[in-house]
Amino acid sequence: MTLRGRPGHDRDARRARLHIHGPLARKALLAAAVLPPVAAAWIGVTGWLAHNELLAAQHDLNALRASIATSAAPRPDAAVAAGAPAESDQERMLRSAAAHTARAHGLTTGPAWYTAAQLPFFGGPFETVRGIAEASDRLAGDVLPPLVRTVPRLSAGAHAGGIPHVLTELESEAPTFARAARVAAKVRDDAHRLPRSTWLPAADRGRAQLSDQLDRLAPQTRDVAVAARVAPSMLGAHGPRRYFLAFQNIAEARGTGGLPGAFAVLRTDRGRVSFEHFGNNTEIGDVRADVNLGAEFEAQYGNNGPESSWANSNMSPHFPNAGRIWTAVWRAHTGQRLDGAIAIDPASLGLLLRATGPARMPDGTALTADNTVDLTERAAYAKYSDVAERKAFFVEAARAAAGRMMNAIDAPSRLPALLSAVRDVQREGRIQVWSAHQAEQRLLESRPFAGVLPATPGPFAGLVVNNAAGTKLDYYLDRSLVWAPGACTDTGRSVTATVTLTNRAPASGLPFYVTQRVDYPPYRTHPGDNRLLVSYYAGTGAKLTGATLDGRRVDLIPGAERGHPVYTLDLELPRQSSRTLVLHLDEPQADRPPTILRQTLVTPLRATVKPAAPCDG
Repeated sequence: MTLRGRPGHDRDARRARLHIHGPLARKALLAAAVLPPVAAAWIGVTGWLAHNELLAAQHDLNALRASIATSAAPRPDAAVAAGAPAESDQERMLRSAAAHTARAHGLTTGPAWYTAAQLPFFGGPFETVRGIAEASDRLAGDVLPPLVRTVPRLSAGAHAGGIPHVLTELESEAPTFARAARVAAKVRDDAHRLPRSTWLPAADRGRAQLSDQLDRLAPQTRDVAVAARVAPSMLGAHGPRRYFLAFQNIAEARGTGGLPGAFAVLRTDRGRVSFEHFGNNTEIGDVRADVNLGAEFEAQYGNNGPESSWANSNMSPHFPNAGRIWTAVWRAHTGQRLDGAIAIDPASLGLLLRATGPARMPDGTALTADNTVDLTERAAYAKYSDVAERKAFFVEAARAAAGRMMNAIDAPSRLPALLSAVRDVQREGRIQVWSAHQAEQRLLESRPFAGVLPATPGPFAGLVVNNAAGTKLDYYLDRSLVWAPGACTDTGRSVTATVTLTNRAPASGLPFYVTQRVDYPPYRTHPGDNRLLVSYYAGTGAKLTGATLDGRRVDLIPGAERGHPVYTLDLELPRQSSRTLVLHLDEPQADRPPTILRQTLVTPLRATVKPAAPCDG
């Protein structure tokens, strides 16, 4: 009987459970049916609101950028006059942008957005939108505030206490800038990990725009952080400093840019900059530098005597090599130790003069932003047939431009525009800085303005030309480089690098000094023909498998510098002609775009990097 009773008992129990839990089950099913459309509606509404908040933030940031670009100094008001802190227009714009991005971030968090972002395939846009909102919030809340708030303080310091006060303020803000740089780098890395291609094009465009902005902002923030740490000491905040300043003539190419011609010895003391000496290459042309740059450097450049021939002292694109040679030359010449070296060119002078206004030379010639390159790299050769007069002209041009810079530095109202011009010079790679102080140099080497040839592994493409004819024809030189990844191999990937060089020099009308061939080639040449040592720098571990010049097989001279294989060709480049060098390489790491080495000459390098499909495994 007990056995017969169990089935009935079980049926009663099941009925009881159904009776008790049936309504809850129906509610659960109803909720399951209702929640997806509710969640979708919630995401749609909050996504639209977040989009509007991000647009408002972008409007504020655009206004902030315009305000910073046009402002010369903080605008005094009654509160400032009374000694009380006041919020600037720029700070109000930033605070408004931060409020908008914080709301956008808040609107795109929560269970609905998180769950939607985890969905296979369909979740890509939601993950991207969440990432954009979070990145924007961190930028407006953590990265931009220390940068924006420091600008008026530095400008106010320039008015109140001059440059020494600015250096003190800058040094005190160095830790804040360093934190902002770390956050910017982290946000950039997070943004790069967001889905690149989803089913929603608008999300993809937003991600691409954010990545582009971060790719510009993160390095700039890092530059500010490094400058805050090294600029005060390099500008003499803790004692006077002296530097060798070389003006490179980019009408005759050298590895770091152009032939070192006119130069100066620059002195800094508590932010005050002065020039103790101006000279040209004839003064130190025969002085030998007592410096050892290692066996690799000697093997690559020793035949050209860079330590004893001033004209060849900067054939290497690694600027610290030139800096060490130049300071050693000056010590051998005068017995004076220098604290570092700086190189600029006429194009950088033009950018600086755009901020300071024209400089006037002793003969009345106006040196302006628009004529500096043409005047010093072309017109001067036609105007002065006497070499001594022409070299004196270059020195006077450098002196006039330097004097104009000094006046601008002493005028606080011009300081923001001058700093902006320095940033433009730096962005174009037209200033290179080396410090003889190891701690400073370690910091500088992390930034492009150090002119360092990176020794780290990874895909790399560098085109470097050195003028081998002694002409001034590189004013008319065009360069292009196309880096094209090919098939995957057992050791990496095949890569084709196509280098095209064009000599636009006219067939007639150029001064003899511009076209003269001091290499005295054994073959016939015409005025305007040029000769170049063309070097291609590949990635660490790369191997050359073949090369052609204008479609015909050619042998290149192998070498190495700082871990990079270097392949060099001695190339005759006739006037009004182009020549094409194609290198076939096996690169061990080519799944990502290469680092491009950009040698700064009159005409910028045109570099094209073609995309690569990932190698399996």
